[in-house]
Amino acid sequence: MNHIWSKYIQGTKTLYYTRKLRFDDMFSAQYKELFDLDETKKLKILEIGCGPGALAGALHRWYPNAEITAVDRDSEFIRFAREYEEGIDFAEGDATALSFPDNSFDVVISNTVSEHIEPSKFYGEQMRVLKPEGICLVLSSRKGIQITPHCIAPGEYEKRFWEKAEEHEESLDKFEVCKYPMNEAELPVIMEKYGFRKVTTGYVLMDLTPDNPKYSKEMAYQIINTGRYASLERIQTVADTMSEYFSDQEIEKMICLTNEKYDTRIRQYETGEKQWDTEVLLTMVIRGIK
Repeated sequence: MNHIWSKYIQGTKTLYYTRKLRFDDMFSAQYKELFDLDETKKLKILEIGCGPGALAGALHRWYPNAEITAVDRDSEFIRFAREYEEGIDFAEGDATALSFPDNSFDVVISNTVSEHIEPSKFYGEQMRVLKPEGICLVLSSRKGIQITPHCIAPGEYEKRFWEKAEEHEESLDKFEVCKYPMNEAELPVIMEKYGFRKVTTGYVLMDLTPDNPKYSKEMAYQIINTGRYASLERIQTVADTMSEYFSDQEIEKMICLTNEKYDTRIRQYETGEKQWDTEVLLTMVIRGIK
């Protein structure tokens, strides 16, 4: 059982609900234009590093004729994905040693995975399992915009808590998180270096602003509460990995403060007290052909 990422890096709900927003159907046209896949074909698609399954779920909706397989090393992510996303073959698997024969898939896709894996292994395995003329899609999160409402801004207690946590943080180095970062120019170059042809790039822009009337009430709640899940799971990670430095009382106080802040933001939304807080997400899509 491997729970390293879900326990030490990003919690399951954090990853699932942030990606549910990122791959909401309202943004599907942007993605599908850049993916440039034949929707009429019964494509065999493999997602590498699927996490809790949000992107695989979107692919299942967007390409109903396709056969979707999704793999991740984290056992908890796969358990969660099987429970929350239907119609997909989820399995535990290593991106550097895929358990599939050569020339098995029409499409391979990954989201925010390339920066964590040595490039020759990352692209080498995708090249191996792709059929001739198969398509490799690499999605990479780029710097966006984040404006936080005043009610969620950290107070002095929270600032001291996170400063203390930062002093004892070892997980990112220990587990080699983002060991192979690349900028927007380097990403297509490295895909070409490892044998892919006709490489193209493009960008998907998503603005998540709960007070914008274009969003339904349900979507606005989802945007706000995704921040809540991320904050609470971040606190839980501190509790799990730094228990010798933080008391139960400190953890409980942080949880209470966090819920109070997000409850306030929900009330503001419900009463029409607009904050215009926003998160603008930018995803780069690099596409190559075997």
